[in-house]
Amino acid sequence: MELNIIVLAKQVPDTRNVGRQAMNADGTVNRSALPAIFNPEDLNALEQALLIKEANPGSRITLLTMGPSRAADVLREGLYRGADAGILLSDRAFAGADTLATSYALAAAIRKIGKFDIILCGRQAIDGDTAQVGPQVARELGLPQVTYTRRIMQLENNKITVERSIENGVEVVEAPLPLLLTVDGAAAACRPRNAYRLLRYCRAATASERAASGKPANAADSVLVEWNLESVGGDAARCGLSGSPTKVKKVENVIFQAKESKRYTADDEQIKELVSELLANHTIG
Repeated sequence: MELNIIVLAKQVPDTRNVGRQAMNADGTVNRSALPAIFNPEDLNALEQALLIKEANPGSRITLLTMGPSRAADVLREGLYRGADAGILLSDRAFAGADTLATSYALAAAIRKIGKFDIILCGRQAIDGDTAQVGPQVARELGLPQVTYTRRIMQLENNKITVERSIENGVEVVEAPLPLLLTVDGAAAACRPRNAYRLLRYCRAATASERAASGKPANAADSVLVEWNLESVGGDAARCGLSGSPTKVKKVENVIFQAKESKRYTADDEQIKELVSELLANHTIG
């Protein structure tokens, strides 16, 4: 069975390197002040897509991301690992979007892509932790959805069976195609880059990247497409800040400092004292 698979990917700030300049005064993330990485759970989603592709020869994976020009880095990263094509959704009209505006723009791009069987994305992005975009995209497109996917067990007869995480365990769910799956960090980690694909696609660039660098187009560029608001037929009123009902009223830097400290040695009595204190304040136990 040949399947058309879409993977939603996001370039996110590396939250392991958050400093004082991480937020703008208006409450939006100052992305230029932080290193950018491929959202971890989107990599889990990509691996699930690659496993589906391997089990169904002739299937095709398209990566879709929304962001500034530099977000094309995650598209190339996906190509290195086995994706077939990438689409960058980029327009100043998308700036400042919350999850609702983001899901609307992504859904508009998916409608333009046309035929698809499965959409996969990470459960949530580490720069927001809302876990809302995947379900909102499914709602916008009128698709069934399965969240917290950790393993795809079976795919046949236009039905998919997945194992999903739930509180205190797992459950097995069957759903019809087409559908959207959100994948959590319990799923298989994404495979590393393929050396041949790295050499093949390392110079692939979007139109805006070529314009900025002045470099001529090459054969690898054909796998990266760039769309804006007009390209996908979107409504500007539903995009960016204007389409975002979420408003940040206040941003405050919080610096944690230890009020007091104690030093313990390897003495048995001191270790016993430490364990008793941790039990008493419910840090452990």
